[in-house]
Amino acid sequence: MPAKKLLNEFTPGRGYTKEDWDEVSDNPELTDEELSQGKPFAEMFPEMAAKIQELRTRGAQKAPTKEMISLRVDRDVLAAFRATGAGWQARMNEALRAALPKLPPAAE
Repeated sequence: MPAKKLLNEFTPGRGYTKEDWDEVSDNPELTDEELSQGKPFAEMFPEMAAKIQELRTRGAQKAPTKEMISLRVDRDVLAAFRATGAGWQARMNEALRAALPKLPPAAE
């Protein structure tokens, strides 16, 4: 996962106000000693961490609209879709859907 860029100045539209930014902008950085004494969130707040994990976990689909399949595709095709980033599977599905009108009729 790429490192997040640290902000050195207030940027609007990020979920906090200028007043919030000004209130905490003069906080000193933590020392190495302070950082070494830190504990994981889940260790300090186990009930809250469990609830967050519960909310983040998706349940079974009520009415599945997709079907899981195994499909072999050329490596370069797969690499090209993956290179487009998150949501590449949905884009592959869209490309397959766009190709539907071009398919020959099914043989009987």
